[in-house]
Amino acid sequence: MAIFRSGSGVLRRKPIEHIEEPEGGKSEQLTRVLGLWQLTAIGVGGIIGAGIFTLAGTVANGTAGPAVVVSFLIAGIASAAAALSYAEFAGLIPKAGSAYTYGYAVLGELPGWFIGWDLLLEYTAIVAVVAIGISGYFSFLLGDLGLQLPAWMLGAPGTGEGHQVDLFAAILCLFIAYLLNLGMKNAARFETAVVGLKVAVVLMVIVIGFFYINSDNYVPFFPFGIGGAITGAATVFFAVFGYDAMSTAAEESKDAQRHMPKAIVYSLAISMVLYVLACLVLTGMQKYTEIDKESGFSTAFKSVGLSRLADVIAVGAIVGILTVMFTFMLGVSRVWFSMSRDGLLPKWFAKTHPTRHVPTRVTWIVGVASAFIAGFLPIREAAELTNIGILLAFAVVCTAVIVLRYRQPDLPRTFRCPGMPLVPAIGVVFSLWLITFLQWQTWVRFLAWFLIGLVVYFAYSYRHSELARAEAAHGGGVPPDER
Repeated sequence: MAIFRSGSGVLRRKPIEHIEEPEGGKSEQLTRVLGLWQLTAIGVGGIIGAGIFTLAGTVANGTAGPAVVVSFLIAGIASAAAALSYAEFAGLIPKAGSAYTYGYAVLGELPGWFIGWDLLLEYTAIVAVVAIGISGYFSFLLGDLGLQLPAWMLGAPGTGEGHQVDLFAAILCLFIAYLLNLGMKNAARFETAVVGLKVAVVLMVIVIGFFYINSDNYVPFFPFGIGGAITGAATVFFAVFGYDAMSTAAEESKDAQRHMPKAIVYSLAISMVLYVLACLVLTGMQKYTEIDKESGFSTAFKSVGLSRLADVIAVGAIVGILTVMFTFMLGVSRVWFSMSRDGLLPKWFAKTHPTRHVPTRVTWIVGVASAFIAGFLPIREAAELTNIGILLAFAVVCTAVIVLRYRQPDLPRTFRCPGMPLVPAIGVVFSLWLITFLQWQTWVRFLAWFLIGLVVYFAYSYRHSELARAEAAHGGGVPPDER
């Protein structure tokens, strides 16, 4: 890739004018195999899953009550504003890395670094959260079949008597890592087929559950007040932004500039309609205080005498939520790959498999890390790791799309975010607003990760990035490691 100086120091920027040129050698290349509907399936696969099958019940029971539907609507509005910003960037900068790459190209190296650094933690934690959710449905299904596993392997420490590790959740994380390492073409086929099955299960839940709604269950609609619904929005927010992880696959799309913006909009629109309808059914079928936090829909259907259907839902949830894990593990591995190819992390991580052309090394590392989180952290603590960094990334992307529109208005954009600058500004405001509702422990964890990232950047990334090398070459001197 042609590199020239654009900004300097921590604010040096990747040149958008050369963004389509190949980066890295053959060992750092991805292959273009994904079409529009495969991309849309990956997006829907990332959005629909834990939000419906796990977090809807968790938030309804203890945070928002029937107003969980309002929580999803609030999160959806903020997400939609950001989605339109992502869509503009996806058509303009069709590269792996998503928000990291956009931030690097528009705001500079240090802002881009922190977005990427945050996403490494956030996406990995999301994989773990979803695995825990699937494990809850798995336990429900086994119990319904009269099978009882040893207590030590059924949950993280502190989640139940005798629980030591959520073994099934940890194994799932390793399975998804294995699947992604088979190659993008084969993995995408699996993802598309399972997404179709998942959507069918959600539609079945909505249609059949509609006939068992008791309107009395909606009263009171705001048992925890408006604040409960807003707090719920901050908690479920990660369930409505799978499209951003999907956008990390831009370099594996056959026609990224045309297909990525469409796939982002299509996947969010489909998912939000299903979310709202499913939440109305869940809280209408069962009183919010009685909704199971881990297997909400299965227990709701069982409570109205549909035990066999509850088992079908549990199986559908187990299979369907796998697609969320797939999308976000795909996302974190591509962000890590992109950061390493840019020199911000060691180049060793950017090496791809010689025949499958996927970043095998980082995928396995993420698989092991997410397995550890899933095995030893309760679902709420793991979920709280996911939100603040994503919300900040959304705020940065929405800000960056405004900056770039005014800085370089004539760049060839295949999709233009409407309502400029109002719509991106709404995304910024909503994202920052939702951040204020997160618990203080979340801030502590984020600041700790932020400080670690600051040390890594100035100790390694600042001197070893590809732009640093180009800066040294054009300004005199040699890269530090070659002195």
